[in-house]
Amino acid sequence: MKKLFLIVTVSALLSACASAERPAQPVAPQPDLAVSDTAADTAAPEAEDSAESAGADALPSNALTSEILYKLMAANLAYQRGQWQAAYSTMLDVAQRTHDQRIARRAAEIALAAKQPAEALAAVRLWHDLAPHSEEATQYLLGFIVLSDKLDEAQPILAQRLQEASPQRRGLMMFQVQRILAGAKNKAAAFALLEQLLAPYLSTPEAHIALAQSATAAGDNARAAEEAHTALTLQPDSELAILTLAQVTPDLQQAQKSVAAFIEAHPKAREVRLAYARMLVDQKQYAQARSQFETLLKAQPQDLQAMFALGILALQMKNPKAAEQYFTHYLDLLSARENDERDPSQVLLILAQIAEERDDTAAALKWLEKIEDADGQKPAWFNAQLKRAQLIAKRGDLAGAQKLLAELKPESTRDQVQVVLADSMILRDGGREQAAYAALEAGLKRFPDNNDLLYDYAMMAEKRNNLASMETSLRKIIAQAPNSQQAYNALGYALADRNLRLAEAFALIDTALKLAPDDPFIMDSMGWVQFRMGNLKQAEQQLRRAYALRPDAEIAVHLGEVLWAEGQKTDAQQLWREVRSKDPKNDALKSTLARLNVQL
Repeated sequence: MKKLFLIVTVSALLSACASAERPAQPVAPQPDLAVSDTAADTAAPEAEDSAESAGADALPSNALTSEILYKLMAANLAYQRGQWQAAYSTMLDVAQRTHDQRIARRAAEIALAAKQPAEALAAVRLWHDLAPHSEEATQYLLGFIVLSDKLDEAQPILAQRLQEASPQRRGLMMFQVQRILAGAKNKAAAFALLEQLLAPYLSTPEAHIALAQSATAAGDNARAAEEAHTALTLQPDSELAILTLAQVTPDLQQAQKSVAAFIEAHPKAREVRLAYARMLVDQKQYAQARSQFETLLKAQPQDLQAMFALGILALQMKNPKAAEQYFTHYLDLLSARENDERDPSQVLLILAQIAEERDDTAAALKWLEKIEDADGQKPAWFNAQLKRAQLIAKRGDLAGAQKLLAELKPESTRDQVQVVLADSMILRDGGREQAAYAALEAGLKRFPDNNDLLYDYAMMAEKRNNLASMETSLRKIIAQAPNSQQAYNALGYALADRNLRLAEAFALIDTALKLAPDDPFIMDSMGWVQFRMGNLKQAEQQLRRAYALRPDAEIAVHLGEVLWAEGQKTDAQQLWREVRSKDPKNDALKSTLARLNVQL
């Protein structure tokens, strides 16, 4: 029975590598319609912004009369006061009177900011009518009419865009059309329209890739695979085609096999190799995934993505030294790139964790201190301060640790709770259990329904043998979060460990195990309650399974006691010796040996 916190998991690798095992669909660019607060943005716009917003469309030569200026300023003032209807109506009226596409665009901005799609569509229609060559206006008009399932209206616009595109750009245009139509609610109708639009271009692989993506969205996996195969036939070295085929293949093993064959035939296909490496990670084939990322890094020695992935894999494969080398090199390369906006915080947290695990507190603090945030609002910075406090306390400066926590000014309830939990933890680890208990009690007065505080309070109450408070807190968690396996497990284990209400303890742990069947600590609890109930064989089976998944000292101590009760005393003593060699001060081992009067 334990609660673990791990900064690093393999899921970090997946998130760091952008999309997971399936390639993403091509995305059409979306312009930014930000609402300005100044009348100057719409009153008397200058030529330099007209070229960007109006494309090749000429601007009207209207004089900026006092009446127009008054209406524009009134509209902006109304918007600032939260009166979007008045602002929108005035802007739309002025745009219709002046035929100025920039003012129509502003009306669309106001409606969008107010989340009024019908009014936004009306303004966008006017904007497009006044600036028919504006790419931005066309993108928004298409987006709105497709979302409204007005596909007949979209057809001539999309057909014209495809026809007018140069051969070099038509492939990208096909992907943009497919992405736009993906927003339609009627997926079958969207696919039918895409088929019609792409019929003249079926000799290109891009057309079939777009059809494969659309067929997937419509739920037609067979058609999607057929189109992807056709694209690959038309262009056998197309990375996008093989990635699309992998995406639409429902059998992950078959998808992985297809991608592996492509890499063998085209070893320089970087994007495909990257996708293959992610697939291997997803299948927990870490050694093979590492080989693929190493190939990527060899081809591009400054590839930060591959370097990060290799660091994560090294940790997963229990090689912290290699992980530290990869991550340190990652930071060196990143710091040399002035325009790279990647946040190094995650890597710094990982390096701090590696240093802490080898008991190098000074190095861990050094890495944490490099995490910067001027406003104190970045989650990574806040978490780093909590960790710094823990490490400062660990090296004996409890006052300094508490001072650091006191200087934090968290705004959210979650962060305020995290400060209480951190304060309690460093007090407990510093041997001040009464103060830790009091800190949790004070925290619960502020946040009486917080499950994290309730859980830690319950664990402290259990340690103080205050079973009534422990049970009350854990049952409150169960009532508030019925899927909280930790609460079920903690209560069941506490009862089993004291030989109390064993049938109820078994039911609680069984519920926890059903919620988290692969949790080794819940398996440990199940083995322990089986032992208390006299079911030695079932206990041994559960504890061996738990220990195989997680060779934890407490699990080993429990397994040793079961083996001792079964008469396998030599095996039990060997197991306990292994625990003592790894953790000579383990309290569970000491109490078990004393209770059984065993000398190792």
